[in-house]
Amino acid sequence: MTDQSSIRLIRSALFVPGSRPRAIEKAAGLGADMLILDLEDAAGPEEKSAARGRVDDALAQWAGCGAIRAVRVNGIGSGLEGGDIAAARGADAIVLPKVESVTDLQAARLLIPEGPPLWAMIETPGALFHLREIGEASAALGLAGLIAGTNDLAKALKTTGRAALVPHLALIVAAARGWGLVPLDGVYNAYQDGDGFAAEAAEGKALGYTGKTLIHPSQVAGANDAFGPSQDEIARAKRLVAAFALPEHAEKGAIPFEGTMAERLHLAEAVAILKQVKDAK
Repeated sequence: MTDQSSIRLIRSALFVPGSRPRAIEKAAGLGADMLILDLEDAAGPEEKSAARGRVDDALAQWAGCGAIRAVRVNGIGSGLEGGDIAAARGADAIVLPKVESVTDLQAARLLIPEGPPLWAMIETPGALFHLREIGEASAALGLAGLIAGTNDLAKALKTTGRAALVPHLALIVAAARGWGLVPLDGVYNAYQDGDGFAAEAAEGKALGYTGKTLIHPSQVAGANDAFGPSQDEIARAKRLVAAFALPEHAEKGAIPFEGTMAERLHLAEAVAILKQVKDAK
C-alpha cells in the first residue's frame, strides 16, 4: 500500500477535449494539477482518429507545465482501446473509463505491461460492487487512483441530484483510502455556476476526495482553492508540528494541544498538509 502522505497533491484534474487543438494549447497555462486529454466522451465518432493523432503533440505542449499529463482512452470493449493505449504510452497516466471490474484493468495492463499508472473511472453500479477486488489488485496492476464518474453513475442508477450519489461517493473514497489510491470527485456540469461548484467541491473535500475532475478551465482556480489547505489549516499544522517537536513531547503518543488531545496520527496529517503546500509551490 502507498503511504498517502507521500502522494502528490491533485486538487484539479481538467478534461481537455482531444478534438480541440486550441484547448490543448491553452491547457498548459491554466494551473491544473492534472491535465487529461480526452479521447472518449469529448471526441465524437468521426473525431476519434484525429484526437488520437494529437496525443504526442499534447504531451509535448504540456511538458514542463507542472501538471500530470494523462490521457483518457476509450473503454475496454470499444474496439478503440488498443490504438488509444498505444498512443498514450508516453503519458504520465492513462485514465480508463467505465471500469466494471478487475478484468478491465487487467486487459488494459496487458496492452501496455510496462506503461504508466492507470486510473480507474468508477461509473457503473457493477463497479461499486467490485471496488474491493479492484483495490486488492491495484498494486499488481499499477493502479494509482479512482475517479468518480458521476454523470454516468447517476444515469445508470436512475438517480436525480447529488445527494442520492453521496453514499456511493463515500464508498469510492473508502476503497481508495483503504488501498492507498488517490480519490478524485466527479465533474460539475454547470460551469458558469461558481457558487454551486464551490458547494459541491466543499462537499467532496468533506467526503475525503483529494480533488475534483473538471470540464471547463474556469473551474481550475476554484478547485485548487477548495481542495488545497486553508491558511488556518496551514497555520495550525505548523503549530502542531512545533508542539510535537518540543523535548518534553519527544516520546509521547498524544499531547494536549489547543484544547484537544492530539495524537501522532494528527501529527502525520499536519506534516502531510505542509508537504502539500510545499509541493504546490
